[in-house]
Amino acid sequence: MFSYCSDPKALAEAIWVQLPWLDSFWLTSWISGFLNSLPWFSCYLTSAKHVDFYWSFVTVLALLAVTAPAALAMGFMGATAARSHVGPVRWFGKAYIWMVRGIPDIIFFLFFVIALDQGIEYVKNLFVCDGGAWPWQGLEFRVCQEAKVPLGSSAPIWHKAYGFFLAVLTFALVFGAFTANVIYGAMGAVPRAQLETAEAYGMSRKQVFRRILVPQMWVYALPGLGNLWMILIKATPLLFLLGVQDIVYYARELGGSKTQVYEYPHGDWRLYYFLGLLVFYLVFTRVSEIGFSRLTRRLSHGQATAAGEAMRKAAA
Repeated sequence: MFSYCSDPKALAEAIWVQLPWLDSFWLTSWISGFLNSLPWFSCYLTSAKHVDFYWSFVTVLALLAVTAPAALAMGFMGATAARSHVGPVRWFGKAYIWMVRGIPDIIFFLFFVIALDQGIEYVKNLFVCDGGAWPWQGLEFRVCQEAKVPLGSSAPIWHKAYGFFLAVLTFALVFGAFTANVIYGAMGAVPRAQLETAEAYGMSRKQVFRRILVPQMWVYALPGLGNLWMILIKATPLLFLLGVQDIVYYARELGGSKTQVYEYPHGDWRLYYFLGLLVFYLVFTRVSEIGFSRLTRRLSHGQATAAGEAMRKAAA
C-alpha cells in the first residue's frame, strides 16, 4: 500500500538491524525502537493477507445478518408445522426439529454441504452432460466439467459466493431447528384463556393465530432466541468446514511463525491475534445482550409475565 513497502525483506532488514538497542536510558531505547518499527508494521498490517483478514470480519457479520432472519423464518415455519392439525405436516415439522437437533453440528455441516453440492451437480448433470450418465463411479462422484457448480472457469468471486450460499443455508437449517423448538414451546406458553376468549368473540382459528398467539408468544420466545443468537455468534468459526476463510482461519495463518519464504517473517504471534478475536467476540456478545435486554423490556410491557408484572409494580 505504501511506496516503501515494495521490498518487504529489505525493509525488515533495515528495521530490525538498525534498532538502537543501546546502553542508554531504557525508555529512550524503547521509544526509538518503536518509532523505527512503525514502517515495518505499517507495511505488515496493510499487506494483501491482512486486507483479506479485515474483509473476513465483514464476511462473518454478513453471515450473521443473513442467517439470523433465515433461521428465524425456518424456525417459525417448523414450529407452525409441528402444531398443525394436518397429520403429515405435523409429523414433518416434528421430524425436522428432532432430526437436526439430534445430530452434532459439525457432522451435519460436513454431510449436508457435500450432499447438497453433489445433488445440485447431479441435477445439472442430467441436463448438460452427454446422456446424463450416472455420476457415481465406484466410491467417487464425478460429473462432466459443464455440470460443475460453479464452473472451473468461473471467476473466484463466484466460488466464494457459492460457498457463502452453502454456509448460509446450512446454518439456517441447523439453527432453524433449534429456533423452531423455542418458538414451539413459546406458543404453548401463551395462556389458553386468551385464545379461548378470542374464539368466544367469533375469531376464526387463523385470526386467533395471527392476532393473538403470534404477538403474545414472542415475549416467551425471546430469552431462548437470545441464547441461540449467542450460540450462532460462537459457531461462526465453523465456517472453515464449509470452505469459507473466516477470521479464525486468518488469525491462525497470520499469527503463526513465518519463515523467509513469506513476505513478513515474524515469531509466533497467534496469542495476540486470538486475543484480538477474544475481545471482538466479547464486545459483540455484550452489545447483543444489551440489545436483547431492551427488546425484552419493550415486549414485556403490559404482558402477563414475570417481567411485565415487575414493570407494572415499578410504575405503580
